[in-house]
Formats: sequence, C-alpha cells, structure tokens
Amino acid sequence: MRLDRLTFLGLIIAILAIFGGQLLGGGSIEMLLDTAAFVIVVGGSIGAVMLQSHISTFVRAIKIFRWVVNTPIQPVEEGVVRISAWSNLARREGLLGLEKNIDESIDPFVLKGLNMLVDGNDAAAIRNAMYVELDVNDKELLKSAKIYESLGGYAPTLGIVGAVLGLIHVMGNLSNPELLGSGIATAFVATIYGVGIANLFFIPVYHKLRAVIAGQSQYREMVIEGLALIAEGENPRVIESKLYGYVVR
Repeated sequence: MRLDRLTFLGLIIAILAIFGGQLLGGGSIEMLLDTAAFVIVVGGSIGAVMLQSHISTFVRAIKIFRWVVNTPIQPVEEGVVRISAWSNLARREGLLGLEKNIDESIDPFVLKGLNMLVDGNDAAAIRNAMYVELDVNDKELLKSAKIYESLGGYAPTLGIVGAVLGLIHVMGNLSNPELLGSGIATAFVATIYGVGIANLFFIPVYHKLRAVIAGQSQYREMVIEGLALIAEGENPRVIESKLYGYVVR
C-alpha cells in the first residue's frame, strides 16, 4: 500500500476553498460551525444507510475505507516478471516443476490459480474458476463501496431536513427576535453541510474506492490470462509480451 498524498491535498484544498470563500465574502468561520446541523446530516445519513444495508456489506465498507488513504498498489510489473519466470520453468521442467514455487505468502488469488495449474487443469478450467471468483469478489467490494455513494445521496436530503428543523425553530421563536438569528443560521448551515459533505467527501470516496477495485480487478485478470497461457503451452516470450499490455506506462 502507498500513502495517497493527493487524497489529503484534495481534502485540504476543498476545506480551504469553503472557509476561504466564507472569509472573502465577509463572513466568519464560526458561522459555519454548527454541531446540531452536523449531527442531523451525518447521523441521519449513516442511519439511513445502515437501514438499507446488510451488516456484512456495511462492515466491509468501513474496512475498505482505509484504501482511500493507503491506496493498494497492484504489483503488475512484478506479476509479469513472476509469470514469465513460471512459463519458462514450465517449458523446461513441465507443470509439476512449478510446485517448488508454491509459497503460502503469495496472494491467495494467485496461489489458487497456480495450484490449479500444477494440478493439471486446462486453460478453460482455470479461466472459468478464477473469473467466477473475480466476479463475485468485485461485486461484493462494489456493493460496499456504494455505501459511500448512498451516503452522498442521503446527505443533501438530510441537509434539507436540518434546514426545515431550523425554520421550525425560527417560527417557534417569532416573539423572541434575539433567537431568530441562530435558527436561521442552523437552517442554512445544515443545507451547506448536506451538499458539502456529499460532494466533497462521500461521493469522492466512492469514486476512489471504485478506482482501487478496478485496478485490483485488472491485475487479477492479468494473472488469470498469464496462468491460462502457461496451461496452453504458449511460448514464454509471447506470454511476456501479452502481459506487458497490462502495464500502464
């Protein structure tokens, strides 16, 4: 994994843009800080998402959030080199010669394919079995990533709810003009929180996770094709050439 500095930089720029715009407009930062509005928007959004989600999907969404900060880097070039070495070994010693390369420290997905190869499965069987696992894994991860997309959908609506609650507070204090300002401020700040958190945090997090999942999927597709080509007895140089097509320059 790699610490993604761009994530921190983007978040800082977004926050500075909001607060900086407020200051440039003659307002104060304190006007944008409202605990009640924050609780309504964030708490309400999380509650709504929990209501619609299966517990395993929700828990997985929390776990993969770390990918936004510590982005997994897929070892594509290393994978090409490793699979090319396996193809050369298989040509010299046969598929059983690959048994010495079976190491439990290898990625479980790669290890499964390598075991299938050593066991003598043909290319079609390897592709079928591994693409099924890849498809199921991608779908489950994307379901979890969509938790953040849903949060981004609910937050603006909860911002409107906060605004309405603020206006109710205002209407209940028409006889006390000194209390009207705080109610109106809560109403508008809740709307800002809803739209801001959705578009500056939840939705970007969803797209970041989706990109990470896509990168992982592409790497695993490369592994599947490489192992299948070895099973087909393809020339090692041809295998290497084909796999380098997955390397982004």
